[in-house]
Amino acid sequence: MTTTPPAFLPFTRPEIDAATIAEVSRVLASGWITSGPQVQAFEAQLSALFGGRPVRSFSNGTATMEVALRLADIGPGDEVITTPITWVATANVIVAVGATPVFVDVDPRTRNIDLDALEAAITPRTRAVMPVYLAGLPVDMDRLYRIARQHKLRVIEDAAQAIDSRWNDQRIGALGDLVSFSFQANKNITCSEGGCLVMNTPAEAERAERLRLQGVVRSGLDGMDVVEPGGKFNLSDIHATIGLGQLARLGEVTRRRAELAQAYFEAAATHGLEALGIELPPAINTSGAITNWHMFQVLLPAERLAGGRAAVMQLLRDAGIGAGVHYPAVHLFTFYRSMGWREGSLPHAERIGRGILTLPLFPAMSRDDVERVCRSLANACRSLLT
Repeated sequence: MTTTPPAFLPFTRPEIDAATIAEVSRVLASGWITSGPQVQAFEAQLSALFGGRPVRSFSNGTATMEVALRLADIGPGDEVITTPITWVATANVIVAVGATPVFVDVDPRTRNIDLDALEAAITPRTRAVMPVYLAGLPVDMDRLYRIARQHKLRVIEDAAQAIDSRWNDQRIGALGDLVSFSFQANKNITCSEGGCLVMNTPAEAERAERLRLQGVVRSGLDGMDVVEPGGKFNLSDIHATIGLGQLARLGEVTRRRAELAQAYFEAAATHGLEALGIELPPAINTSGAITNWHMFQVLLPAERLAGGRAAVMQLLRDAGIGAGVHYPAVHLFTFYRSMGWREGSLPHAERIGRGILTLPLFPAMSRDDVERVCRSLANACRSLLT
């Protein structure tokens, strides 16, 4: 008698419900599929989510950060301090506006930017800081903004992964300066592709609108002017419709992810992951920072594993389990090495970049799935430890 192997378990899977699919079909049939009433409705709901602050949507979460930098008038000659443990877009947008990214090391426990290192890196050329909330976990927001106020710096929060995360019971985006979110396919809620930027004033929002569509200003039926060059960053009504359907389920998604994260901690203990040298993420509530559990990431003892992280990923794949790498240390990519960054510059980030592994986490998973992942990970690491 043969047994059917379990279905492949990816590290994430977007879920679009039937009602949203039907609404997308309605929008497609309406004849208005670019930016229009659905975008306006999506932005209104996002603004309500963030306490009434001005919000504008964009085609992706990279555009939001580039526009945020431009709203802050960051450009050539300026430095922006950020973390190397992030998707490379965080650094690339700094380069795109002509500024210089300054990487500082991360806290080895939270894996977020080390605020001591951030403060020590401030120079007369520093104009902004760009923290990243890895896996949805915020930094110490009180201290971050004390530093920013003391040094008169803009803060551009790369909250791409942090929708519905909290700091001291306040939702990320409801406080702070310029806050950027992503709605890319693997985020907690998705538009398929998309993002939004939370701003401080109507004037910033008005300028953001110009920047997302070539800098164009229209007047009357036929008047058009361009007051500054912009990009082509607008969100379509199709994507906004998906976002509206997803936003309605945000609370449910956040709760389910927290349940699965707790199941991971329990299964990790059952299978002795920490005894194998595998480091778990910070706990559910970390000193005021409450994560949305965008990802459940472990840190492998890569230097002690024959074949390193890749060998573990292959064994997991052989067991029908997908895993991801989020992220290699940005400062060690060839382009950023050309700016002078070298191995050994940021030791905590480099160790994390070599060993971090994203395990499957999405609402449709079961506790049995979590158990299977932890059992397979433990078996893989035991077989590879040297």
